[in-house]
Amino acid sequence: MKKASILMILGSLCLLGLFQFPLWNIMLGAPQYPEPLGMNIHITGIQGVSEFDLQNIDGLNHYIGMKTIPKADEMWEFNIFPIVIIAMVLLGALLGILGFFGKIDYRFFLGWFLLMSILGIMGMYDFNLWLTDYGSNLDPHAIIKVVNEDGTPMSYKPPLFGYKKLLNFDVSSMPATGAWLMFIGMLLTVIAFFVGRKSKNSVSSEKKHKLVTP
Repeated sequence: MKKASILMILGSLCLLGLFQFPLWNIMLGAPQYPEPLGMNIHITGIQGVSEFDLQNIDGLNHYIGMKTIPKADEMWEFNIFPIVIIAMVLLGALLGILGFFGKIDYRFFLGWFLLMSILGIMGMYDFNLWLTDYGSNLDPHAIIKVVNEDGTPMSYKPPLFGYKKLLNFDVSSMPATGAWLMFIGMLLTVIAFFVGRKSKNSVSSEKKHKLVTP
């Protein structure tokens, strides 16, 4: 159980990487931009991949009626996400410590993973809602208006995950370093669950063997 508990602690601590590295990355490439424009989405705000990327993206968005990229204080998520991550790190570390000293069993490790998974799904759902609003809620007085074949305004929503062609831009949306650290951390907690279960089964088998041995 001690090995499992150490894995649980290490897994939860991996989430701290989200404070150093971006969670998600969106890149826009086009012939007129030799160097693609990009934005890194952190749990504390949105930053440009290069110094003037956000300024250039906002300049392009202005012509087609999209909103400017929000500042950190303009989205409640950037205030809540850091608190949630810290809480999950502390909870995971506490469970690992309690497990190390035999106060709880391995099933609590799986509970942490399930809770983190639910929070992650909720976060992705919220992120997708923002992308939809960002790409679809356009200024009707925009300089450039592009419509679909049926006459409805074209949506410039970036993909939640993967690649998409928007006008002459190739847009990609992918997990960044922070997300991969989070995935690794969550995987470690699942491994901790199975290591803990194996350890308990081994102890139970030894006890049974001692009881039947004369």
